Amino acid sequence: MSLPRVALIGAGGHGISHQRVLHALSLSGCVSVAALCDRQPVVSDLLPGVPFFTDHEVMLAEVRPDVVIICTPPHTHLPIALSCLEAGADLLLEKPPVMSLAEHRRLSAAVAESGRLCQVGFQALGSAALRSLVDAEPNGPIGVFGAWWRPDTYYSRAPWAGRRSVGGRPVFDGALVNPFAHALMQALVLAGPGFRPAQAEVARYRTRNIETDDTTFLRVTGVDGRRITAAVTLASAVFLAGEIRVGGAALEYPTDRLRLPGEDTFREVPGRAGLLGNLLDHRADPAVPLLVPLDRTEAFTTVAAAIVGSAPPVEIASRWLAPHPDGGGCVLPGIDEVVREVAETGELPSAVPWAGPSSLVSFVQ
Repeated sequence: MSLPRVALIGAGGHGISHQRVLHALSLSGCVSVAALCDRQPVVSDLLPGVPFFTDHEVMLAEVRPDVVIICTPPHTHLPIALSCLEAGADLLLEKPPVMSLAEHRRLSAAVAESGRLCQVGFQALGSAALRSLVDAEPNGPIGVFGAWWRPDTYYSRAPWAGRRSVGGRPVFDGALVNPFAHALMQALVLAGPGFRPAQAEVARYRTRNIETDDTTFLRVTGVDGRRITAAVTLASAVFLAGEIRVGGAALEYPTDRLRLPGEDTFREVPGRAGLLGNLLDHRADPAVPLLVPLDRTEAFTTVAAAIVGSAPPVEIASRWLAPHPDGGGCVLPGIDEVVREVAETGELPSAVPWAGPSSLVSFVQ
């Protein structure tokens, strides 16, 4: 039996992490790496000798891969994914998968019509710690918080970074829909497979000269009344890795550390399934469930589109900011305490001097 032939579109930048996975799977005899593709030249030390293309359409026609990993800017995902499906390939599509609910439904229909597979790159959903938390069936409101630092150069890494649109197409960039997207997706998983958002309140802020936000607050309520509150920032001098709290339980999702009700301390829960490996296992044996099929991410796309489509972020005045100790930009002092409090109380910030109005979004059912 021949090995599945896998191609990577978007081999540079974040695509290097996918190169590492392909390198490991190739060494173990699980895949044949068929091609790398990127608009810019990429020299791969991990995958030397693999055919390289600058045009994904040419690559698809010449190589005919079985599986394609798409790791390109989010606003390019839909057309590339459609081309891959038409070429007969299964997909591992990086998060966020698409830009709107309409795009999500269009891609979902194309997946069904083609008979191919589409796994979305929310790798945190392969976490054994998350599975343990889901199995515990905690009740009550869900709170999410995280505080990171990204220097101003973070927003010059790519032409779409920090932008609301590129070439007339919306761009999914912002603290909660991109770097903290895993936190939002895991919170939606904890809310249950039947969770449907009914209403969302969004407050977005920026501490630098960008079009999108670097600090986001969200409170989304489902049709069943369950509430998710998320508070995240990329402008903090104090690091909070990222926590999801619900019903007395807490998950530090980047590290897979879990504390269930009745436990005093966090414990590491080892075991995180790789999404490409899971996709390959499902291809070989459909009894193996796909961890993140496209349809599982519809609630994420719905909420993320509401965030991006809400009022533009409020600029926080320079008098409330301070230089980061390491340079490279400014931080918002005390924001680590604010994001934690918002996630715990479910109340969007109003008492801090830089607080602005929130946007209210109602979802059509």
